[in-house]
Amino acid sequence: MAMHIALIGYGEVGSILAEDLRAQGLAVSAYDRKLGSPAGDLMRGHAARIGVTMAASHADAARGADLVISAVTASQTVAVTEAAAPGLHAGAYFLDFNSASPGAKIGAAGIVNVAGGRYVEGAVMTSVPPYRIQVPLLLGGPDAAALLPLINAIGFAGKLASEQLGVASATKMSRSVM
Repeated sequence: MAMHIALIGYGEVGSILAEDLRAQGLAVSAYDRKLGSPAGDLMRGHAARIGVTMAASHADAARGADLVISAVTASQTVAVTEAAAPGLHAGAYFLDFNSASPGAKIGAAGIVNVAGGRYVEGAVMTSVPPYRIQVPLLLGGPDAAALLPLINAIGFAGKLASEQLGVASATKMSRSVM
């Protein structure tokens, strides 16, 4: 499958996903706001070793991508979506891996939709490292059913939670409390 994937956030989760996606020969670009800090040297070194193209901005990473995966801290969900949206091409998927509230995910979806993209909320149901790309993942939103077979074909372990935005995130939040 020829697919270009952009990762926004190249910390623990982003770098694990990059490794697993590149192992399949998929084109991967990435951006992390920490590239300008001392951690940036480590990120660039890791990216160079596995063949990930590091971009100069959120939008540059998203430019030309069929799928953008946002894996940043919950507090950055909306800001990162705003920064990446100008790089989205019409019809590109934006998979939000962030542990944000349903309200933040609904707000982020509006930004992606205005830019012509297709927003899908992703609720990561456990810690990524032991599962890597196959971490249990609930998808939500009107475009979730269309994205599901595409991401599962490249190794994800997604399941459809709801066509309504916020349900997957609320499910994760409820499970975390329990």
